[in-house]
Amino acid sequence: MRIAQVTYSTKPRGGVVHALALSEALARRGHDVTVWTLGRGGDQAFFRRVDPAVSIRVVPFEARDDESVGERIARSIETMGAAFAEARMRERYDVVHAQDCISANAVGPCLRTIHHLDEFTTPELVRCHDDAVRRPLARICVSAAVAADVERGWGLTPTVIPNGVDSARFAAAAGPSGDGDRARWRDRLGEYVLALGGIEPRKGSLDLVEAFALLQRRRPDVRLVFGGGETLFDYRDYRARVDARIAALGLDPVVLGVVDDDELPSLVAAAGALAFVSTKEGFGLAAMEALAAGVPVVARDLPVLHGVFGPTVVYAADPPSIEEALVAALDGAGPAAGPGRDLAASHSWDDVALLHEQFYEAVGGEGDHGAAVDLVHRHGAR
Repeated sequence: MRIAQVTYSTKPRGGVVHALALSEALARRGHDVTVWTLGRGGDQAFFRRVDPAVSIRVVPFEARDDESVGERIARSIETMGAAFAEARMRERYDVVHAQDCISANAVGPCLRTIHHLDEFTTPELVRCHDDAVRRPLARICVSAAVAADVERGWGLTPTVIPNGVDSARFAAAAGPSGDGDRARWRDRLGEYVLALGGIEPRKGSLDLVEAFALLQRRRPDVRLVFGGGETLFDYRDYRARVDARIAALGLDPVVLGVVDDDELPSLVAAAGALAFVSTKEGFGLAAMEALAAGVPVVARDLPVLHGVFGPTVVYAADPPSIEEALVAALDGAGPAAGPGRDLAASHSWDDVALLHEQFYEAVGGEGDHGAAVDLVHRHGAR
């Protein structure tokens, strides 16, 4: 099949990571895959090396400081839409698969993966979000909980195909071959709790700061480290609130920003614990990668995360319980690492690619998602 995977950024956000890994796995199965994306800020390539078997199309997207988030998203849709429409007839794709709201609104008839659902108040964003759920020919969700939310909210029945995980890469970073890289992080940071995804509302950063202030009374030598944080949205007000609270509490976290992809596994593997306290998630890829590295995870007490992780992580609902769970994790009193490693290893990208291939064949050009649901469930998707 000739497949177009469409995403909105070159940066390491969850949907982008998913699009690249899925595309590489589909290429390994013999498909002709092209990944389309917007090149924001002059980017001409993705945040990591991509298998040369996958073609890349980066659509230039100039930065503007004089537009709102709604205007930027509308311009993103228009820019991608114009470039993709010109190529679509020439390339004659068998499958067009959008990985986010912007892509789904830009490319016309498509299949869509809904990684998680957002809640917006800006009318343009509300409309964009709703159209990107309703208009696709068929939908995939990465967890049963998100699929249930789509069914409740829109009366639609997505197919559930979980995320894949590059578990071997994170397991290797935790093994003997990764000793030197882990030591370099620990020499730089000491003992640390890691949070990935940057400082933003959905990641529960303010609750984590409050929890860490409690933790430092008992474990003053442990540091809080934030990694990642590339986003389309303007979270400056939230970041200012977090910074003000950090100052008031006398904390000194390390904010790494976007971490080089080659360095990410060792950063995760060297952590004493991963704080995964998002208020909304669709699957939890960063937490699954931490489990692959044998790192204990403290997760927000959300139904979707219970459904994905079961008893392999510790759940917490508020700053005091987050603090208690982090202390237990640092002291080695959480769940054994083996089941978490096994869970991460069970999420093979090659298996995920097979399920996508079957989904594409089942829906064809008509978007028969009922057929896809039956077919994928017969092959054991969780």
